[in-house]
Amino acid sequence: MPLDYSARLKNTLKAWGADLAGVADLAPFKGEKTFPQTLLEPFTYAISMAVQIPSTVFETILTQPSDIYNQVYKTANLTLDQLALKTASMLEREGYMSLPIPASQTIDKKELRGAISHKAIARMAGLGWQGKSLLLVTPRFGPRVRLVTVLTTAPLDADDPMKNRCGKCTRCRDACPAGAIKGINTDSHYLTRDHALDFQKCVDKTSEFAKIETIGARLCGFCIKVCPFGRKNPKGQALFQ
Repeated sequence: MPLDYSARLKNTLKAWGADLAGVADLAPFKGEKTFPQTLLEPFTYAISMAVQIPSTVFETILTQPSDIYNQVYKTANLTLDQLALKTASMLEREGYMSLPIPASQTIDKKELRGAISHKAIARMAGLGWQGKSLLLVTPRFGPRVRLVTVLTTAPLDADDPMKNRCGKCTRCRDACPAGAIKGINTDSHYLTRDHALDFQKCVDKTSEFAKIETIGARLCGFCIKVCPFGRKNPKGQALFQ
């Protein structure tokens, strides 16, 4: 039996370089805050894609984000933007209105929000669950992924959200240099960012790291480094000194 449209699309995206791909129904997101507020109105589905950041990249983070992590982070975002553009262009050629949403773009400078939440879309698309750090945690790679979204009118089949598997683990909370993560678990998602963490503490710490001459971006990575899901250094050996 031939593959359905959604399955064929996912196979194509993975052949193009996506490590994970899923589809989210946009109906639950209608009315959510977006930029512009009417962003989702023409569309019915969102395609979520992720690329892995190798686990060992995070082992280079010792007392601050490393220069290597900074560059790999930027490369991953560029890769995702190119993938989203290629995907949207292909879908439009097939007759479906499609819009790529940049992987890392801050539109609301005050609240530090992009056009939509890639993490929220990815959770609904079945790529992973929302961890105590607010990041998407995937079974295969943990939170060591970057995300991008394509909005579309293509006739797709939505995937199901994944059950939260963080349990009682508090490694991200314990490793946070800002003390921002509260360690509160959720069955599905947090209603607000402040429910899970002291967001301003996170902003202040990443802004401090951004002032480092070789970084220049709001990065951290400590909570990502220690997450046991997908970590290739499970015993926590010091790979770099």
